[in-house]
Amino acid sequence: MDADGSRRAAFEAALTQALADAGYPAAADPDAINYPMVVAILFILVLYVTMVYGPIAAMLVELFPTRIRYTSMSLPYHIGNGWFGGFLPTVSFAIVAATGDIYSGLWYPVIIAAMTFVVGLIFVPETKDRELHPEGS
Repeated sequence: MDADGSRRAAFEAALTQALADAGYPAAADPDAINYPMVVAILFILVLYVTMVYGPIAAMLVELFPTRIRYTSMSLPYHIGNGWFGGFLPTVSFAIVAATGDIYSGLWYPVIIAAMTFVVGLIFVPETKDRELHPEGS
């Protein structure tokens, strides 16, 4: 076994011992899972997502003229979801690891949501009476 392999084995042994000392089981107990509650929670989360995505689609369609709608909707939407949403677990975990407080990682989504709210209040125009098909498009 080379030096890297022995260091890895030592790390894995130390990690396994630390998890055991903290009270974590070696494997999950499938009999301890409350399957109806898991399904209910997932159903509620999917319901929340659908409650958000429906109005977002309608708002984005009204926000941009038809000739540039796909690009002007797609780019910011996917940057927001991909970068800010995609890195949420990584950034939150890094914040928790840096501070040692398991709740400190919640500040990342709270700050992003607050920034989105402020930017939306300042820059997103009212689209109630906007013509969706302006002349010349």
